[in-house]
Amino acid sequence: MARFRPLLVIVMIWAVSLGAAAQFGKLAVMFDQLALAYPAQPAPMLGLAVSAVGFAGLVLGTTAGLFVSGLGYRRVMVLALCAGAGLSFAQSLGPGFRLLLALRVLEGFAHLAIVVAAPVLTAQVASPRMQAAAMTLYSSFFSVSFMVLGLVGPGLVARFGVAGLLQGHAAYLLVGAAVMAAVLPRDVPGRLPVLSLRGLWRDHVAIYASPYEAAPAMGFVCYTITYVAFLTLMPQQFLGRPEQTTLAVFMPLVSVVVSMTLGIWAMQRVPAVRVVQGGFAATVLFAGLLWLFWDRPSLVVIAAFGVAGCMGLVQSASFAAVAQLNPLAETRARAAGAIAQLGNVGTTLGTPLLIWLIVQGGPTGLALFLIVFSLLGVAVHALQARRRISAEPGRPLPPNR
Repeated sequence: MARFRPLLVIVMIWAVSLGAAAQFGKLAVMFDQLALAYPAQPAPMLGLAVSAVGFAGLVLGTTAGLFVSGLGYRRVMVLALCAGAGLSFAQSLGPGFRLLLALRVLEGFAHLAIVVAAPVLTAQVASPRMQAAAMTLYSSFFSVSFMVLGLVGPGLVARFGVAGLLQGHAAYLLVGAAVMAAVLPRDVPGRLPVLSLRGLWRDHVAIYASPYEAAPAMGFVCYTITYVAFLTLMPQQFLGRPEQTTLAVFMPLVSVVVSMTLGIWAMQRVPAVRVVQGGFAATVLFAGLLWLFWDRPSLVVIAAFGVAGCMGLVQSASFAAVAQLNPLAETRARAAGAIAQLGNVGTTLGTPLLIWLIVQGGPTGLALFLIVFSLLGVAVHALQARRRISAEPGRPLPPNR
């Protein structure tokens, strides 16, 4: 049994992380209900309610990486899950829109703590041999959470109302807190960083100046700005039609299947950064097909599945790149903090931006949104790879760099 304990802990961390992804997904899957609950709010403001969880990470992502390391990963996970449960329950009470936004911003701090601690814990528990598979599993938490919510969310809302879905999420997080308290090893006391504006600036500069710590995050922001927005709004283009349910349920599933099969296979053969670039490049192709066949729903669904699958490659390889490029726990925590920060820039801005582009340009706006940020992801990783080569002139680089 002891031999399988690391695997069980990895799976439990992943399962708990589903609740962190649901902090975005719970409103995304009931976006139409959100419009009914707050009819005076324009669509971009409703999109902001979905993405407001990202504000905390946008401001404090890299700092959170340093604090989580100092406070202890187990303590942070348990406290963040409990806080998230309380905030989700408060949202279930039907607050006014301004208060809802404030609760969502506060929920972002709990989300940030979980998504910084969880990948570092996963990488620490996994043996070198199983690390790529473990990080790929972890990276699927957003897609799996959206898929599960797409399957069960509408039924829960129909039977128990919006409040029932939010209270179910709160209960899930509480159970997760109890599980993490039971299975995670006790923290080794660390040293908290001293907060000062100069120190925060210095830490940010150091992290983003590093082509090892910053590279996964700089590609990941191009993924997060598109992925949550695409999963939220693509099904809405077929409101009330069978394609809406098909896309809402199966796009996340396609992402997971591709990342757990083709993603793991590819990362056993080429560096994770190359897999990220390949995923972005293929997204450009499928986005073009999405635009080209927009008046043929069956082909649009296939192209949307293609986009989702390519994004699955990007998400899994981005987390694997954190471990590949940063062998030390401290630098992994800093890289995970940067992923949280820039990832939340994407999730915060993506949905309102895509709503505006769809209003302005319809399918053309949607396709351009995917193409521009995917090409940017390829270019950013190419630039960071050149910086890593320049940082070690005359010295052969390991294959993962």
